[in-house]
Amino acid sequence: MHHIRTVITGTGSYIPTEMKTNRDFAAHDFYGEDHHRIEVPPHIVAEKFKAITGIEERRYASPDLNTSDLACIAAERAIADAGIDAETIDQIIVAHNFGNVLKHTIQTDAMPALASRVKHKLGIKNPHCIPYDILFGCPGWVQGVIQADAFIKAGIAKTCLVIGAETLSRVIDVYDRDSMIFSDGAGACIVQAKTEEEAGNSGVLSTAVQAHCMEELDYLYMGKSFFPGSDTRIRYIKMKGRKVYEYAMKYVPVAMKDCLDRSGIDIKDLKKVFLHQANEKMDEGITQRLLKLCGLETLPPHFMPMSIHKLGNSSVATIPTLFDLVKKQQMPEHELHKGDVIMFASVGAGMNINAVCYRM
Repeated sequence: MHHIRTVITGTGSYIPTEMKTNRDFAAHDFYGEDHHRIEVPPHIVAEKFKAITGIEERRYASPDLNTSDLACIAAERAIADAGIDAETIDQIIVAHNFGNVLKHTIQTDAMPALASRVKHKLGIKNPHCIPYDILFGCPGWVQGVIQADAFIKAGIAKTCLVIGAETLSRVIDVYDRDSMIFSDGAGACIVQAKTEEEAGNSGVLSTAVQAHCMEELDYLYMGKSFFPGSDTRIRYIKMKGRKVYEYAMKYVPVAMKDCLDRSGIDIKDLKKVFLHQANEKMDEGITQRLLKLCGLETLPPHFMPMSIHKLGNSSVATIPTLFDLVKKQQMPEHELHKGDVIMFASVGAGMNINAVCYRM
């Protein structure tokens, strides 16, 4: 079994249709953690926000679609891309953080698991196809790929469907400036066991995972609205932005270097890095620090694809969506070729970090 390779054979994504620009946020007031109105005019807040995060637009799911629906559309596209029969899938792994959140409610629905709903919607009858969800913050999809790789190398599974899907627009506090960061979407891939002959050199080369759960535990959490007099029983996604930023800058480059070291690949041979799309400045900082750790001065051209400007931060969906867009040649300045070594890396609630080195 040692000569089995874990290969991504198909990808798919779903980008929701409802576009929300920064201008849409300039129409109402923002409040701080102290429940006092922020005196800076909202349009200035939105401009400053764009300068820091790079986000101009984000996508929200239409009211008739739930997280599991977005997951299913991305899954169908990945299955079609891989050219497989859905009945041959051994595992369906769905990464999310909030389950299905019905529009205009703030209640999470995760029973049955979203993966079970995806299996149902895909019409898969095979009882040996096992669906389950993972909650791992924004790095959930990458963690799903790491789990699929482990199951494949253990000989337990041959074909896995790994999906990251989220509707963050339904758990944001519109009075909080951070609400402008978050968006909705879904990305998926088919991961298959291939012999060395079938795979050539393609497949997962190495993985790295870290978790820090002491004071870092509540850098991302569920908390009450900043609006004074709001219902304290209702919880929204909250973030200690500065803490998240500092944490990511300190630990993510180290985990990425660890992953690279385990793969035996020189950084000069790393073609692209697919980083979780959380914040443009943060992602640029992380890659600069990775290069520094590896003794390089400048970023190679087209090293880091970015989708955050138009798609915002859709949590677990950012990396698989970005990968699908690049793979399907939807981002003109980025190309992938057989043999290219790439890295997926993410950071998020927990706090958790992970990375995967992969050869196309």
